[in-house]
Amino acid sequence: MYENMLSEEKADIGSVEVKPESLLETVSDAEVNSRVSFEEFTDERTLISHDAFGNKQMKIKVLEVSDENPPAKWKFGDRVKVTKILVTIKHLTTQEVEEGEFDIETIERELAEKRHYTSTNRWIPASDIKNGYVMGSKHTRLISDASALDYIVF
Repeated sequence: MYENMLSEEKADIGSVEVKPESLLETVSDAEVNSRVSFEEFTDERTLISHDAFGNKQMKIKVLEVSDENPPAKWKFGDRVKVTKILVTIKHLTTQEVEEGEFDIETIERELAEKRHYTSTNRWIPASDIKNGYVMGSKHTRLISDASALDYIVF
């Protein structure tokens, strides 16, 4: 009896699938009731990364993801391959805000051609994308090639 219950639970766990389109959707204030459940709450501080001197803040919004299936899903979990991002950098001293859209795939190819290497890991765990934004701990994975080509100075 318990074995049947365990196999059913495993089947339910395996059937959960993350759709890339749902990761890009953001919830507008008009759609949200006055109360937000604990599971839906995202602390803004987890979405922001800071430069080494603490003078700038960066936030990355995912604009487009690839529909490519991740290799070794059993080992790394549900991941999506990010292709386009919108980077917002805020200078804390002047309150100036800069935004730029980057096609990571194109930048990765350009760096491989010019410098004969690439360091971008565009596979991001689906759980690290909240309300369409990438968690701050994954920012360097996405901007490393753009930084190497001096597209972003952070």
